[in-house]
Amino acid sequence: MSDKEFVDFATVRDLLLDARERRGELSYEQKVALFHAEWAASENRGGIKTDSAIFKQLVNSLAENEKLSKHPEVCAKIAELMPMRVEDVRVIIASKRIAMDTPEIEEIIDIVRKIIL
Repeated sequence: MSDKEFVDFATVRDLLLDARERRGELSYEQKVALFHAEWAASENRGGIKTDSAIFKQLVNSLAENEKLSKHPEVCAKIAELMPMRVEDVRVIIASKRIAMDTPEIEEIIDIVRKIIL
């Protein structure tokens, strides 16, 4: 397992809002990141509002998959994007050249559906 921690957009948004509250203002880069995180964590992106607890549960469930367990970054990407179509999962796993047939990908989609719906 990697020593990196992957976080969702809702967590980024909350951390930046907290920083703004403590400091009184954010740098230009932080403001842009906050704007993007607010959009990405909302229902406006993909129709599903993200939640940190669901993200973590989804990452952990996906990491139990034999082929995905070696790629925590892919688990995090799937958890963040919450794909509902085989083609969308194929695009994500292609970046690491993970070979999966359609029934295996459908299992991943089933995991996503069970957790987010």
